Amino acid sequence: MSPLCESFVPAERRDAMEPFYPLRVFVCDHCFLVQLPTHVPSEEIFPEYAYFSSFSRSWLAHAEAYADAMITRFRLTPSSQVIEVGSNDGYLLQFFMRRGLRALGVDPAANVAQSAIAKGIPTKVKFFGRRVANELLARGVQADLLVGNNVLAHVPDLHDFAAGLRLVLKPGGVLTLEFPHLMRMIEDNQFDTIYHEHYSYFSLRTAEAILTAHGLSLFDVEELTTHGGSLRLYGQLAHAPVYPATDRLSDLRRREMEAGVSTAGYYDAFAERTRETKRQLLEFLIGTKRGGKRIAGYGAPGKGNTLLNYCGIGTDFLDYTVDRNPYKQGRLLPGSRIPIFAPERIDETRPDYLLILPWNLKEEIMAQMSRIRTWGGQFVVPIPSLKVYP
Repeated sequence: MSPLCESFVPAERRDAMEPFYPLRVFVCDHCFLVQLPTHVPSEEIFPEYAYFSSFSRSWLAHAEAYADAMITRFRLTPSSQVIEVGSNDGYLLQFFMRRGLRALGVDPAANVAQSAIAKGIPTKVKFFGRRVANELLARGVQADLLVGNNVLAHVPDLHDFAAGLRLVLKPGGVLTLEFPHLMRMIEDNQFDTIYHEHYSYFSLRTAEAILTAHGLSLFDVEELTTHGGSLRLYGQLAHAPVYPATDRLSDLRRREMEAGVSTAGYYDAFAERTRETKRQLLEFLIGTKRGGKRIAGYGAPGKGNTLLNYCGIGTDFLDYTVDRNPYKQGRLLPGSRIPIFAPERIDETRPDYLLILPWNLKEEIMAQMSRIRTWGGQFVVPIPSLKVYP
């Protein structure tokens, strides 16, 4: 049982009741899509959202490099239209606009989209699907480059979403989708990336099946290091292909099949590895606290809330956590009710250990916070298995 991982609790509601929902993952024995039941409608989760992409420097660098690569590879010009679905705070589209291209974002989170609009990035505050795609078509708007970064997992109706992609992609245009790779999630024990806001978890096999069913064909794939290991899929209209399929695509299809993503046995050991990670983390925290040491957290990501609630970790183990996002500061983590402060709190209290909750950014965070070593502080990373960095 777990609360919604991005529903941060205002301090004045510290003692108020909070809803918890089952957090159970199912695997289809026909198509092998990994999916959560929809306990909470997306309309209740995303209108006000706490995740702002621009607070990660490494993610901004990733976005800028992507923009440069797409402009070069697909010869985009100032007349090209870039559309991003799930555009968040404009973290990506700003780089296309700086290079003179036309950009349009679509995002359902009004508070986050407002940050993009304040930067001058046109943004529709709506859930993307057939209806929004038809609205854009009625205005004569189609994409030369259609982008969906880390949005596919948040989509409750995959068929409506994929149909919308098909409608809004211009003939000869390119679709790119990035999402955490299911194979990496399972093999690297990234169970904390499972939460209610993520409805589905994708292999290349399942993502390709969905797109193919809606008239889109893949022609390339890249394996990325972001978010613990992601895929970037490249697609086009199936009836009017422009780009030939690469060897990378067929190679990954083969490796997934060899790994067993299309067999039930592939998923059997995942739950036990999850339980063992919980035991390791709790053993470390119990021993450390009994030794009189102080432990603080770094970050307040969704994945951190899955980890803390599953392991039953509250302020009995973690004194507080910090986050660079002012929206989260002064609030409490959902479920665990651990307080969130600005990063300066670490210098004031000098904890002995800093538990990095967004482990996918551990290099960036350890570089930013390297000063904790001046008082003997150490970093702790819980995934894929607990590791202490002196």
